[in-house]
Amino acid sequence: MGFFSDYIPRSGDKLLTKWAHYFEVYERELTRFRARPVRFMEIGVFRGGSLPMWKEFFAPGSTLVFIDIDPDCKAHEIEGTHVEIGSQGDPEFLASLADKYGPFDVILDDGSHLCPHQIASFEALWPHLADRGVYMVEDCHSSYWPGFGGGYRNEASFIEYSKRLIDRMHSWYTDQDALFPFDEMARQLNSVRFYDSIVVCEKLDKQQPPTSLAIRNGKVEPSRKALTVRNRTSVFANKDGR
Repeated sequence: MGFFSDYIPRSGDKLLTKWAHYFEVYERELTRFRARPVRFMEIGVFRGGSLPMWKEFFAPGSTLVFIDIDPDCKAHEIEGTHVEIGSQGDPEFLASLADKYGPFDVILDDGSHLCPHQIASFEALWPHLADRGVYMVEDCHSSYWPGFGGGYRNEASFIEYSKRLIDRMHSWYTDQDALFPFDEMARQLNSVRFYDSIVVCEKLDKQQPPTSLAIRNGKVEPSRKALTVRNRTSVFANKDGR
């Protein structure tokens, strides 16, 4: 686990609670952000154990913001961190933090785990995620618990919401406009990655539609004709000489 396998044996007296397999996900998804100071937000403070961990993980000079609804969590603030008190379900509160500290390179939701809160936070904070930043929601197994606003295949769960993000990301290619219209999210969402109990969404500003490349003898010919409805059948029928 790299950094985390070294950090865990020397963690302090503040309680840190994470599923064991999360640290490998952090290593995979967040290591690239360690090379420079970043703007990081974690939703959920609990006993404060993650504050010193993230302070050491990210580069010196990083802006580290932690939010919780419990006023007592303010006592967990340490030098180099900011603990703000408010609800992740309050878009005005989140907007005020984005104005104060954003845009963020990494946002990690380890808050209430309630599906309505996870969705509300994502929609409020996604516009304040920096280009090439990642938005991580953990403990997504709560999407399978009715008591948290979820349940298997419940359209209101965060997991089902995340599945729909995949459709929105691919809406460049729609030829069923009435049923599946183009969604502006396609211009920003680069990937949706699912791990056990964690969903990671990566942002990438894409103002232009995807480009197909025809490459032969070192010559590259770009084209977007596959995105034109009238050309789709012929383009894909003839791909690779078929």
